[in-house]
Amino acid sequence: MRSVVEIVPTQTVREGGGFKVRRPYSMNRVLSPFLLIDEMGPVNYGPGEAVGAPWHPHRGFETVTYLLEGRMRHEDSAGNSGELNPGDVQWMTAGRGIIHSEEPHEDFQKSGGVMHGFQIWVNLPSKHKMMSPRYQEITANDSPTVEKNGVWARIIAGECMGVSSSIDTVIPITLIHVKMEEGTQLYQKLKSNLNSMIYVFSGNVTIPRETTVKTHPQILGLGVKQQISDGELALLSEGEEIIIQSNAFSEFLILAGPELNEPIARHGPFVMNTREEIQQAFFDYQNGLF
Repeated sequence: MRSVVEIVPTQTVREGGGFKVRRPYSMNRVLSPFLLIDEMGPVNYGPGEAVGAPWHPHRGFETVTYLLEGRMRHEDSAGNSGELNPGDVQWMTAGRGIIHSEEPHEDFQKSGGVMHGFQIWVNLPSKHKMMSPRYQEITANDSPTVEKNGVWARIIAGECMGVSSSIDTVIPITLIHVKMEEGTQLYQKLKSNLNSMIYVFSGNVTIPRETTVKTHPQILGLGVKQQISDGELALLSEGEEIIIQSNAFSEFLILAGPELNEPIARHGPFVMNTREEIQQAFFDYQNGLF
């Protein structure tokens, strides 16, 4: 059984053109291969107030944008463009270099409304950092979901309750959006070689903190539990399964991926393995090579 190792609180910062995000206080405590977990909003914009992220470059990692509320428009230097609506996922592999923008849709900009979603950065192993850029967009209708016994899940990547994602990931990634009614339970299996985290953004849940009993009823009845509340990121221990119990209606993300065990050189929108590679990224971008 996986248990809670550490609870990381979040802080509110501003990114891009000035949009508000909740982000773990110490990104050094976010587990490999994840580099960034930003909850965008929720912000209720008036007409003409919405802001986004104008054109900017990336190299060496992937960005995952998942929209819960609102409407956005995106473009990139590889010629991809489209819309993001509630439930849609944009999985962009920057690889050797791409320039893109994510801005409020013009209709949303006119009307205003609530904008809420996530952007998550996934590191790439050194052998894939200079791969060709690629872009995957999965609409809400094509994004697999499952609902059982008061637990709903959208499987962005990985598997949950017997349903698997259709996304093609460079490395093994689990990214699941879960909603749980009060008093329900979820048993989520994960490969033991993956780092894992839970980010709660509504309500609160508990999972075992430490226990020596092995059967599920005993764990739920006797095990010491750790509560994870709205705005908290829980780093989990090694193991093959998580037991999650909701104390109220709750929403959270389950994230898991491999430990890359490689040096990280990071500056702004570039994530490489050495400072020399970062300098090369700036040179290539400034000389129009992305």
